[in-house]
Amino acid sequence: MQSTIVYPARTVRTMDPARPTAEAVAVRGERIRAVGSVAELMAYPDAVLDERYADAVLLPGFVEAHSHAGSGNVWDNTYVGLVDRIDPDGRRWPGCRTIAEVLNRLRAAAADLQDPEKPLLAWGLDPIYFPCQPLAAAELDRVSASRPIHVAHTNGHVCAVNSAVLRRFGIDESTRVAGVVKDDGGEPTGELQEFAAMGLVAELVEGSGLLNISPDALRRFAQEGINTGTTTLTDLGSGLLMDDDGVALYGSTVDDGFPARLNVFHFGAGLGPVALSLPEAADRLVRLRGISTDKLRFGNVKLMLDGSIQGFTARLLDPGYFGGQPNGIWNVSPEQFRAAFETFHAAGLLVHVHCNGDQATQLFLGTLEDILTAHPRPDHRHTCTHSQLSTAAQYRRMAALGVCANIFANHIWAWGDQHLDVTVGSDRAARMNAAATALRHRVPISLHSDTPVTPLGPLHAVKHAVTRLTVSGRVMGEHERITVQEALEAVTLGGAYMLKMDHEVGSLEAGKFADMAVLAQDPLAVPAEEIGSIHVLGTVVGGRHHTTKVAAPCAVPAP
Repeated sequence: MQSTIVYPARTVRTMDPARPTAEAVAVRGERIRAVGSVAELMAYPDAVLDERYADAVLLPGFVEAHSHAGSGNVWDNTYVGLVDRIDPDGRRWPGCRTIAEVLNRLRAAAADLQDPEKPLLAWGLDPIYFPCQPLAAAELDRVSASRPIHVAHTNGHVCAVNSAVLRRFGIDESTRVAGVVKDDGGEPTGELQEFAAMGLVAELVEGSGLLNISPDALRRFAQEGINTGTTTLTDLGSGLLMDDDGVALYGSTVDDGFPARLNVFHFGAGLGPVALSLPEAADRLVRLRGISTDKLRFGNVKLMLDGSIQGFTARLLDPGYFGGQPNGIWNVSPEQFRAAFETFHAAGLLVHVHCNGDQATQLFLGTLEDILTAHPRPDHRHTCTHSQLSTAAQYRRMAALGVCANIFANHIWAWGDQHLDVTVGSDRAARMNAAATALRHRVPISLHSDTPVTPLGPLHAVKHAVTRLTVSGRVMGEHERITVQEALEAVTLGGAYMLKMDHEVGSLEAGKFADMAVLAQDPLAVPAEEIGSIHVLGTVVGGRHHTTKVAAPCAVPAP
């Protein structure tokens, strides 16, 4: 008989309302045997006591339902973001506080490249922090006018390139692609917005960046999960699943010893040309779902409607942007969106839809209502992901349609001041990422990072949803605060529910996988402002123990 290992802890928080706290967790093989007191659990046959977590706090492993495995790749490029970041190996990367610092870091990185023709690739830029200080071709040419330079904005929806890149790809005044920004004279500035425009230079970043996956990237991504207590991860938007080699890459890397569970979503619309027709893609995903394992899940789809609010490419209903900026960009036409959504829904697949602006949410909900009328399907759990400007009326409609909302609470900290003052104004900003409204209307929610857009870290997301504090200390909508318990449920059972995994993970209950976050402190026993700074000691995934690479205390503020 297999031994039952009993792990006492200072506190065990189960997220199971039938037994919300316990003294210990009993694990047999990959699964939880029971939770309860030490005395109760030691009475189980072949029970063995293991006190390695006696001084720690155990929670269900966190579930991240919107992240990108390519975040493991971005560290191969030069980081030029505003805030300090910690990479998966625990190294701290200082932020660039001014455009001058950005250019200096790029010059230093260029000097390290021995090949004069090798592109200089960077990531993390966010111009909204530097008003009236552009960074595009004219500025990048001061770093090098001959070496190709590509700087990805942190939102993943915009990039800046220098003149060498514009020349290489023939982007000039005659280019008629939406998102190619031009000056008053009709000349491209070097800023490319959204995927049609960025796709013009995609060859430059092939094999690197957010949407490119390698075995090393997957392993670094999993280590980031260990560092943050995240045991279930999502690659929300893969372009590899229509190719056998791409599927094999995931399968050979995410094996029994892989230290996380990974859900891979096919990028079904909004990224550009697709390899297979919609019916062919749906049939393939249904087949791939059949080869899923306990660690690696296929059969889910991401569709992307609009862009980024702080990049002014999200689609907004009236009254639009605070400064009267033009409305954003559709990454896929409403007709193409309808065709894709209907095909994947009718095939029985789970669909998560990128909706930053409320106009995108409106299109998502209207399209889904039509599709459900034509193709009724109980318990679909389709999800509005980001859901940043979703209104109370839209949340009522989500509840009626059975929709989940994966809310981007990290924006409250990362861009809260900019949303209040620049993008949408104080009234609409106070209603952004409206977790309290969603819960009032009984919409299932989770909180996510969209890493590398913001750092992976469910405890930070909990803090932001609970406090709604901006960097300057303002409260961005006090009536949309939720409780710590509600936020913890969102990053455990909430994420598991919208991935259709709540029968396996998300709470500490008998029969579920033994997936746990091992914390130095109890999130319900510290001030809300300090939750994000709780040190994660590691994780347990299927009964296996994994140790963080981040030293305590974790002093980096998470945007």
